[in-house]
Amino acid sequence: MSSRRSFIQKSAAFGAASVVLPNLALGQSLGKAKNSANDKLQIGIIGVGLRGTNHLENALKRQDVVVTAIADIDPNRIAIAQKIMAEAGAKAPLIFGKNELDYRNLLDLKTVDAVLIATPWLWHTRMSVDAMKAGKFAGVEVSAANTMEECWDLVNTHEQTGTHLMLLENVNYRRDVMAVLNMVKEGVFGEMLHYRCGYQHDLRAVKFNDGKQPYGGGVEFGEKAISEAKWRTQHSVTRNADVYPTHGLGPIAAMANINRGNRFVSMSSHATKAVGLHKYIVDKGGADHPNAAVRFKQGDIITSTLETAMGETIIITHDCNSPRPYSLGFRVQGSNGLWEKDGDRIYIEGQSEPHRWDASKAWLEKYDHPLWKKYGEYAEGAGHGGMDFFVLNAFVEAAKANVAPPIDAYDAAAWSAVTPLSELSIENNGAAQDFPDFTRGQWIKRTPYPWITNAY
Repeated sequence: MSSRRSFIQKSAAFGAASVVLPNLALGQSLGKAKNSANDKLQIGIIGVGLRGTNHLENALKRQDVVVTAIADIDPNRIAIAQKIMAEAGAKAPLIFGKNELDYRNLLDLKTVDAVLIATPWLWHTRMSVDAMKAGKFAGVEVSAANTMEECWDLVNTHEQTGTHLMLLENVNYRRDVMAVLNMVKEGVFGEMLHYRCGYQHDLRAVKFNDGKQPYGGGVEFGEKAISEAKWRTQHSVTRNADVYPTHGLGPIAAMANINRGNRFVSMSSHATKAVGLHKYIVDKGGADHPNAAVRFKQGDIITSTLETAMGETIIITHDCNSPRPYSLGFRVQGSNGLWEKDGDRIYIEGQSEPHRWDASKAWLEKYDHPLWKKYGEYAEGAGHGGMDFFVLNAFVEAAKANVAPPIDAYDAAAWSAVTPLSELSIENNGAAQDFPDFTRGQWIKRTPYPWITNAY
């Protein structure tokens, strides 16, 4: 095991230097993909709901990718995907949807080099593990795991097989986030002290549906609903935890060099009472609606505090069950100043007027990340403000070269571990939980995230 782990670490270092180089971007490959008979990466997509369809559309725009197979148990979503591919002039893919495990037959195909997994959360780890065991470069949507056992399954399978996994966290590629990342690495904020982030998004209309409208509008969930309301809402019934931490934590982990010179060491969490989802049902469906009797376990607002080995603190907030504007609540603070997304404001000692905020715009333009300067025009229309282009591009380039992706199995495990640890801490009145070291000590010498340097 030690020799294999050493090989993987060397591969990770090579991948860090490779996946963002200009001569690798936008379809120019190092060579043939691992199993490919040509220079195009052959991709299978498991799950073509709203998110999977977005990946499909972006993949079809690339000249270096061919989608060869699709798996989904919903025939309506399969039909939508087939129509999208036909309209794009793509060859019809092989279809796998006979049952929940038919995706494994997709993984047996020699005409699939890599897979994109965009299914309900409870399937993410088992599908990722199956993909790595089948030798397929795996990309999985967030979060990657639901339990601590699943977090270790991802790491252990990666190390045992040598096959790579990328967590498809698109917010790491958001333009303002990457500009601030540049500022952190160039020392603009001084020595880093504190971060805040979260997922603060009114999802009540996503968690409920009447089974007739495509995006919310009713008060049903489970089998009577459609889309995410079929499965996502159930997590709020059964778990009092931060079930969706990575949109906020991923960018902060990159700034704090987590798993690469730094790591999470402990975490404590607290939850408010659960009011919002019940109120939504009563307001929309009336107090006599059957779902008004459902008792939701998840607190409306969950707050977690993490401590790092380098002495920084990170506060994560999950707030999805109450009325509010969207915000990831970013705050990045060092000994010389700070940036806050809410308010789009920044303060740098010695350069800002004392005790007064600057608007962020000029600072973010000054430190605009080289990736966005070079490829921003290609990102237009890719989804989520363009960051979907960058996360798919990183996945494709890493898979073509068969090297470690920028967000790897260790990151997937560490970022996703917030969910089970927050649940355990809340059950124990906020007691601090030790954070596992998924790198088994390698964080001390692992190379920095590839996107934090300007050497492109």
